[in-house]
Amino acid sequence: MDIAFCYESVLPERGGCEMYIASLARRLSQDGHSLHLYASRWDEAKLPKGMHFHRVAVSSWPRSLRPWRFGGEVLRALRGSSHDATIGFDKTWGLDILYPQGGLYAASAEQNLQKEPTESRRTFMRLVKKFDLAHQSFLALERRQYLGNHLGNRGSLVVAISEMVRGHFKRFYGIAGEDLRVVRIATNPDRFSEQDRPLRRHQVREKHGIQPSEVVALFCGMNYRLKGLVPLLHAVSLLPREQPFRLLATGADDTREMRAIAHKLGIENKVVFAGYCPDMRDGYFAADLFVHPTFYDPCSHVVPEAMSCGLPVITTRYNGASELMSPPREGFLIDDPHNHQAMAKAISHFFDASKRQACGQAGRKTAAQWTFEHHYRQMLDVFSEARQRKQAA
Repeated sequence: MDIAFCYESVLPERGGCEMYIASLARRLSQDGHSLHLYASRWDEAKLPKGMHFHRVAVSSWPRSLRPWRFGGEVLRALRGSSHDATIGFDKTWGLDILYPQGGLYAASAEQNLQKEPTESRRTFMRLVKKFDLAHQSFLALERRQYLGNHLGNRGSLVVAISEMVRGHFKRFYGIAGEDLRVVRIATNPDRFSEQDRPLRRHQVREKHGIQPSEVVALFCGMNYRLKGLVPLLHAVSLLPREQPFRLLATGADDTREMRAIAHKLGIENKVVFAGYCPDMRDGYFAADLFVHPTFYDPCSHVVPEAMSCGLPVITTRYNGASELMSPPREGFLIDDPHNHQAMAKAISHFFDASKRQACGQAGRKTAAQWTFEHHYRQMLDVFSEARQRKQAA
């Protein structure tokens, strides 16, 4: 097949969707498919040889209009092309396939409000959003993506990253059935070779002054508030002070606000703010359990990655990746991240090494049932279906 990827930036070292595009492109290339990339910037060295690159130049200002410009320029660049399938991952419309790995903006904006601790604060933030031009622009763009009729009598074939996101498509835009497919993200277990686990565990713990006897819970997230670090700190403050325990918080390098909260709660000695972690094996291998109390994640990669590394997982029902779990087999789900007591109780459960081991082993088995190869085969079906729909039109 001749397949065109459309995404503004593909710099795989930044992770996320950009790394995913590179992984999927390399796998497609192995099977001999012809690949094109329509983007503003990319790292050719990290993409398969033989891929065809098409530069899409857009102005970066104002921020609220940049996605509109990119989407429009992509359509202009595609005029006259004969690709079997075109796929966009964010802020594009009129393509054969739309695969928003970040979920729906409308759902994300709504869930973002949940990180506010009180209803009055949430009401105030809703009012603020009404006058936020960027917010209104992104909502309008999303309506353009999924409610506009760009492909004749049928719209784009939409891929949801989880059942949770499928529900959001139906709730916000009435999209279901024949135009929607669910293809979850997947991890490659080979990324987490266990050969150097003891060495990495020792080095990371030694670097941060963590004793071998301490139980370590790992948190990972660039947006500390959205990913639930604030309620997690409150939960840590409820744990028995005599328990040898440490929270290893990785993510953004600016930790001043979170450090101030930890200081106010009197738990500075219980938390290590490690900042950005370029190799997540360091975090996974140093830890004994993984805690991801997010307020919104369409289907976070870190959950199957943590399970692949044998870590029990604690996350929330706002995470599409929770669908991969069968609690309490691999860990626990928290209904509300603001329920500090429930989170503290879940963490305390894993102070018992035998319980950590049982959940960790179950997590490995669960993660092994859904690998990148399984994901790839489902995406091939999506590409084939998109080609058939285009030919039929």
